[in-house]
Order: sequence, then C-alpha cells, then structure tokens
Amino acid sequence: MTQNNDPWPRIAVIGGGQMARSLVGGWVARGAPATNITVADPLPEQRAWLAERFPGLAVQADNAAAAQDAEVWLLAVKPQQLAGVASSLAPLAATIQPLVISIVAGIQAADIDRWLGGNASIVRAMPNRPALIGAGASALYAASNVDQAARARAGRLIEAVGSTVWVDSEGDMDSVTAVSGSGPAYFFLLIELLEAAGVAEGLSPAVARRLAIDTAAGAAEMARTSPDDPATLRAQVTSKGGTTAAALAVFEAAGLRDIVGRAVAAAAARSRELAAEFGRDPVTAG
Repeated sequence: MTQNNDPWPRIAVIGGGQMARSLVGGWVARGAPATNITVADPLPEQRAWLAERFPGLAVQADNAAAAQDAEVWLLAVKPQQLAGVASSLAPLAATIQPLVISIVAGIQAADIDRWLGGNASIVRAMPNRPALIGAGASALYAASNVDQAARARAGRLIEAVGSTVWVDSEGDMDSVTAVSGSGPAYFFLLIELLEAAGVAEGLSPAVARRLAIDTAAGAAEMARTSPDDPATLRAQVTSKGGTTAAALAVFEAAGLRDIVGRAVAAAAARSRELAAEFGRDPVTAG
C-alpha cells in the first residue's frame, strides 16, 4: 500500500449516509482539505447535499470513479450492500492497494477481504451517532496483515470524530456494536422517559426536557472525569432512606440490571446475525 506523508490522505467514502457525513465533517473541521475527499452515493440528493455542505469535496455516483485515486477507502454502506460494492471494487483494490476502513456493522474483515480479491489492508471501525458533533466513541480492529503505519492512519482518521479504543479480537466488535454503537439510543430512551416522568409529576415539558438532558450530560461528564467508577459515584449520591434510594429501589425491583444485560446481548447477537446473513459472496445470475 502506497502512503504519502500528508496527514490527510486522499480519501474515498463509499456511501454518503449520516455516519459518513459525520466523519467527513470531522475531517474538514480538523483541517482536512475537502478537495482530498470524494464521496460516492447513488442518490442525487445525497450528493447535492454533500457538495453544498463541503465546498471543494467531489461527489460521484460511481464507486470506482470515487475510489480510483484514493489511498484510503471508507466503506459506509448497509450490510446487505457490502458484498456487491466490495466485489465491484476488487480489480481496483488489487491495483492501488488502499487502506480500507469499514464502518459496516457485523461484516467481518475476512469477508470484506475475500470480496476485494484478497490481501487487502482492512480496519473495521464502529463509530456512534455522537460522532456527528465530534463526541463519538469508536472502537477499531485491524486485520493481522495491517501494518503499524496503516493502523496509525486509520486511528487518526477515526479520532477526528471523538475518542477511540482498539480491540485485539474481532469478535469484540459485536460487543462494541451493542455497547457503544447502539448505546446512544439507550441513553436517548432514558432521557425521553425521564422527561415524560417529569411532565407526569407536574413539570412543564420544556423544564422537564431541560432538566433531563442537562442531568444526563452532567452525569456523563462527571463519570468521564472522576477517578471513581460509576458504581461509587452512584453510591455517593444515594443517601440511605432518601429520594434517590427510593427511585433506585424501583429500578432494582423491576430488574433493570437484567433488562440492560438482555438488551445488550440482543444487539450483539444481531451483529453476529448480520455477519452470518450478509457475509457471503454476492449471488450472480446463472
């Protein structure tokens, strides 16, 4: 794989959905020239939005046209589309040997490598929705043939939209998907429910929403910066016989711990199902 010394390589983004947009926005906000980036998407409205939002960025309807001059390919399509997309890019991958970063849920590096023709440098990444505002939490996994320079480049690109961690086992990516990939929705649900409960107790919707959102943000920031673990922080704000203890007792009686565990397990299982369902060679007409 050829790499230049530019901290912002030429990048082809295959798929122009929300996560791709967030990554492009993060790169541009941190100094990447929009002219270094090309996005391929079949929908004209997606291409028009991207071109207007990021002046200088190139857009293409054809994946190969977008990828032909790029050192890094970001695969950002749906799981059921990836086999066809990667297989169509295989001849080009053999020629230019790019670093391939996949943010597609579930699909394993070995399947992507097979579709791309073999011997591809593949890094899987799982960003999450807060990447849209530069506050994402992403995990990365590198296939065994990815060298340190390529790992570092992938890490720098994903760090543009938030914090990153590396995992050594690809199987951990299913758990990552369940915890952080899907995790923002769990917190949005809790905020939604807390707001509704506040309204039921007589607060105005505006006040209930503000309190629920700011309380969640404050608790997250305290957990992020405190030397204490979340269990200790919880205990510190739970006085015996007090209001917090009364609320937490209801959570415990309702089996909240078990519910959260089962929810995360269901999300991880679905990630594994995606790999089994769509991690196959595309069917060709006979």
